[in-house]
Amino acid sequence: MMSNMLMIGLAACCLYVLFHLWYGGRGKPMTADEVEHYMRILDSLAADKESRQLLGSLRALALADDGEGFVMQNLVRYRAKALYPPGYDFDDDPRAADRRYGRAIIPHLLRFGSLPVFVARRSGNFIEPEGADAWHYVAMVRYRSRRDFLRFAVSIARKGIDMHKWAAIEKTHVFLVKPLLSLIFVRGLVAVLLALVVLAVALL
Repeated sequence: MMSNMLMIGLAACCLYVLFHLWYGGRGKPMTADEVEHYMRILDSLAADKESRQLLGSLRALALADDGEGFVMQNLVRYRAKALYPPGYDFDDDPRAADRRYGRAIIPHLLRFGSLPVFVARRSGNFIEPEGADAWHYVAMVRYRSRRDFLRFAVSIARKGIDMHKWAAIEKTHVFLVKPLLSLIFVRGLVAVLLALVVLAVALL
């Protein structure tokens, strides 16, 4: 029995180490040559004006790389009707277009150690300056590094997935944040879940 428990405990530890390596969060910043490599790829894949307009901001973001993980804050306002390029047979529901985008990006996020940590619809108003944008929802996505963010951008651009995003969105405000205080402990949560699995097996 003790031998089995030891093996289960070791397996859980190995799983956590693998998760920790996948989740990452610290690495070497990109070189300028590496940034330009990704930018050339993204420039060649840019299919519309919205995508091309982002390249300058994306280059500045990448050149300021510190090698560490970050959270991207997304404020989103939908179009009245989804606007797809000519030749695509999708309905004009912007929320449906955004759902297509959301479902399609998950494998690409996970591939690069990234994942959504918070998504919420707007449900009311409180303090709202005159002229403030009427955002429909907020989403926070954790990326392992700026390098992985560029890899993710290249990956979805090659599949044409970002088309759904721009079809759905009238306006968005996106910026990086680094938590000063957070109750979202992904590494800790995974460790606790693995410990609970080991404990459950021990009690059987």
